[in-house]
Amino acid sequence: MDIASLEFWVAVMQIIAIDIVLGGDNAVVIALASRRLPEKQRNRAIFWGVFGAIGLRVVLIFFALTLLAIPFLKIAGAVMLLWIGVKLLQPEPEDGGHEINASTTLLGAIKTIIIADAVMSLDNVIAIAGAAKDSIGLVIFGLVVSVPIIVWGSKLVMKLMDRFPVVIAIGAGLLGWIAGDMAVTDAATKEWVKGSMPLLQWIAPATGALLIVILGKWLAARASARIAAKSVQVADLADNGQHPPQS
Repeated sequence: MDIASLEFWVAVMQIIAIDIVLGGDNAVVIALASRRLPEKQRNRAIFWGVFGAIGLRVVLIFFALTLLAIPFLKIAGAVMLLWIGVKLLQPEPEDGGHEINASTTLLGAIKTIIIADAVMSLDNVIAIAGAAKDSIGLVIFGLVVSVPIIVWGSKLVMKLMDRFPVVIAIGAGLLGWIAGDMAVTDAATKEWVKGSMPLLQWIAPATGALLIVILGKWLAARASARIAAKSVQVADLADNGQHPPQS
């Protein structure tokens, strides 16, 4: 893509938004993995852990760009992004969802950070690969932007999301938009869409964004209702001197 084109700068903004929305969990993992280290070692663990994690992301994105050129794999990636977007809108589990053991050694913390980040970065990698539209320059830009967001910006981002929940919905909708775009630019569908249904290039992304927000909000409302009903049941049992059933 030409750096002077509107498409390039739209992709840049999408990648930054993806890093903001999906980078918070990685920052939490870093904090949890290194929290038992002395401050000096903690900073070194964060540096080398992030360095190793970014190296793994480079490898993952290289393979993602290569694999997404194979017919139907972009469609598979689009389905995965839809699932990630819906999951993003669900209520947080009571334990926070992060089962990361803090290490008491520098190497242990670095290893934990790299492994956990590699596992958790798959959504980020696929989303950036989809937004970059096969541009390796935009992919590299996405990786560079993700570093300060993960290391320094996570607390600010989390506070922003807590204060303005619409930010999460916008991020989830963005993933849906990218998923719809990936589906119609797959190697198996791209030429047919251009020749027979060019409007799908706009309809599919918009549909993906709406699908994630509507389905995600509906499932979140159901989950919240179940949690509230369970809390009432536990409170009633406690008032009656009974033990709540073990889940």
